[in-house]
Amino acid sequence: MAFLAIAGAYAVAALLVAIVLNVARQLLFRNEKEPPVVFHWIPFLGSTISYGIDPYAFFFSCRKKYGDIFTFVLLGQKTTVYLGVQGNDFILNGKLKDVSAEEVYGPLTIPVFGSDVVYDCPNSKLMEQKKFVKFGLTQAALESHVQLIEKETLDYLRDSPRFNGASGVIDVPAAMAEITIYTASRALQGEEVRKKLTAEFAELYHDLDKGFSPINFMLPWAPLPHNRKRDAAHARMREIYMDIIQERRKNPDEEKSDMIWNLMHCTYKNGQPVPDKEIAHMMITLLMAGQHSSSSISSWIMLRLASEPQVLEELYQEQLASLSNRNGIFEPLQYQDLDKLPFLQSVIKETLRIHSSIHSIMRKVKNPLPVPGTSYIVPEDH
Repeated sequence: MAFLAIAGAYAVAALLVAIVLNVARQLLFRNEKEPPVVFHWIPFLGSTISYGIDPYAFFFSCRKKYGDIFTFVLLGQKTTVYLGVQGNDFILNGKLKDVSAEEVYGPLTIPVFGSDVVYDCPNSKLMEQKKFVKFGLTQAALESHVQLIEKETLDYLRDSPRFNGASGVIDVPAAMAEITIYTASRALQGEEVRKKLTAEFAELYHDLDKGFSPINFMLPWAPLPHNRKRDAAHARMREIYMDIIQERRKNPDEEKSDMIWNLMHCTYKNGQPVPDKEIAHMMITLLMAGQHSSSSISSWIMLRLASEPQVLEELYQEQLASLSNRNGIFEPLQYQDLDKLPFLQSVIKETLRIHSSIHSIMRKVKNPLPVPGTSYIVPEDH
């Protein structure tokens, strides 16, 4: 007991010394050439808790004290924030030799998406993969998706137990997440993938999604339960896609018009066809990458409309006037119908403005970066 008491006293003393030295360094030894550091008491932990609880409130509070550019400590890593339009330009338009997305997001995404795609390949290869994927996002493709999306949505409203009865309460985020994955899989990935969205597939998606846990920015290899499930889910989902691809290769004359068929016929600039494993990994990436932002903004739209019934009624009247026939019956939706609904477009844009889907876009600094219009230089490794 005496030993434990002494050890505890030493630990407390060491922590106090570390706190004092940390505070002294911030107050007495500030580097004027670097952005101001957000004051924090505990070294390593820094502002992690404040940032994690409410990133937006943290950013706005720091902006009042330090301006648009400042640095905070996130689990021992000095992280420089640059807010506003100029900040977006500074971060997103940085040169590849100066900033790296791969070094930040690679550890988090590679176990989920798979190898040799996105952040596990050279940037030049990633650019080629983006061009391949644009097949499913062209104007013509989007126009052909409208009927599929409409059918999936109506089928969900008819069949989902969430909407049993004439009235009730639903979990909006959960419902919109399901609608998003059903519509996206059918429109972008093909009928075979949509048919495989069974209870097993939903569980696999859930386990993969847990792989995006914040701790995996630092410890993606940790033998934690959610990481073991992530790895098993990735292997099984890759197997599902590989089975679809191999079955199609047995029937090469049967043309499709979906993303898998497109990727099976794509070739890199070096003449190499896209390997089946990479096709499977790109399909997993497509399934995971857009789902969060789409379901999030859809949920916010529904929640906002629920709190503003007059806006909901105005939206309905706009659609009734623009899309229904003389008998008040809605015709099947067409892509061009969106141009007839300016109020709907305004509602979507305003929701996006108020509820941004992403609060932080990160890059790893590889070379010291002078900040235009200031005397600051963002150091390497921030």
